[in-house]
Amino acid sequence: MPHIEPLAGKGLESVRLADARINLWEGSVRSSKTVSSLIRWLKFVREAPPGNLLMTGKTERTLKRNIIDPLVEWLGPARCRLVAGSGELWLLNRRVYVAGANDERAQEKIRGLTLIGAYVDEVSTVPESFWSMLLSRLSLDGAKVFGTSNPDSPAHFLMRDYLSRASLWLDHHGKLLRSAADDRLDLARFSFRLADNPHLSAAYIKALSAEFTGLWRKRFIEGLWVAAEGAIYDMWDEDRHVIDIPPPITQWLAVAADYGTTNPFHAILLGVGAENDEHGMRRDCLYGVSEWRWDSRQKHRQLTDLEYSRHLREWLTTVRFPGTRLHGPIPEYLIIDPSAASFKVQAFQDGWNVADGDNAVLDGIRLVSSLLSAGRLKFSRSGCPAVIGEFPSYSWDDKAARKGEDKPVKINDHGLDATRYGCATSRSLWHSRIPLAA
Repeated sequence: MPHIEPLAGKGLESVRLADARINLWEGSVRSSKTVSSLIRWLKFVREAPPGNLLMTGKTERTLKRNIIDPLVEWLGPARCRLVAGSGELWLLNRRVYVAGANDERAQEKIRGLTLIGAYVDEVSTVPESFWSMLLSRLSLDGAKVFGTSNPDSPAHFLMRDYLSRASLWLDHHGKLLRSAADDRLDLARFSFRLADNPHLSAAYIKALSAEFTGLWRKRFIEGLWVAAEGAIYDMWDEDRHVIDIPPPITQWLAVAADYGTTNPFHAILLGVGAENDEHGMRRDCLYGVSEWRWDSRQKHRQLTDLEYSRHLREWLTTVRFPGTRLHGPIPEYLIIDPSAASFKVQAFQDGWNVADGDNAVLDGIRLVSSLLSAGRLKFSRSGCPAVIGEFPSYSWDDKAARKGEDKPVKINDHGLDATRYGCATSRSLWHSRIPLAA
């Protein structure tokens, strides 16, 4: 069995205090909130009265990866065993139902179920309808729910209707607050910052903190529920992220394309190369070496899928290997906007190694932000002028923020979308050479 560091400080205090109907650990990544919540959940499972138990998250896959796999490591398969295909987990000799909650229909999975206890991984990612249904299912005497969440918008339902109405709050500074407000809920809230994990080294905290800036730093390092506002890539610095001549490219990763007919079609060529950092140490970076763009409104002509495919081939033959006179790099993949079904078929028929673009927008933006913050994503000044011009004006949608949603303004973002697809989808090719804790 792996060694488990003992809880201390806020983590230990939260386990002692978590005795409300709703118990929520929220705040920074890597802050020990999940470990603390799981220890309290195990205590509840061992001591709870008879009744049905449930564990849930956005998907069963993420629940298994984030929660169940660590429990198996802690307890061993004899005391924690997931029965494949059955939707059941046997935990400390008790049956626990397992369900994903990735859309509004998920509430149907628990409709009619009576529960004594539940555990929810990343509450802010499940639909509000599912959360409301879950609370209504906790109808037995002594029923409790335990859950975790990273911070989101302050207008998110979890903050607006639940966390802000906690009767007990162990706040970010470790101060215990109790509410006497008329609208308070039987809810215990535990707010964590990165520094609340006593088992992280100062070097790791410094490194992880450096990878997040702006919105992501406030949420995932400081543990604050703040609105998305202003520039998305506020860490963008042309002096830092734009170079005249990329270094030799050791791996041509992909051409990543944001498909458009009436909107612009924008493709970015990404590769990995090495440079000297400020200390003279060699390190690998991602480079946007060249781009190809077709704006049908400016050109007064739309291209067919076949013409797009051929133009991309012709464009690649003109791209020069940095520092040489050689032309025509051959990338490992053509990564395509997942909505462009017809173009994917045409590209496959034309011999491209096609991959669907990873279009998880916020995860992709966070990844690009981390790469930029770490100085690991750069663009050729002469090769990528259009996408370079898009970075400074890319901003959050204020109207969406007022509804509790994080959405970019969809203007002049086609090169940025292509960059996001390329970085996220090719991550398995470069992550071992360009590690990011994020």
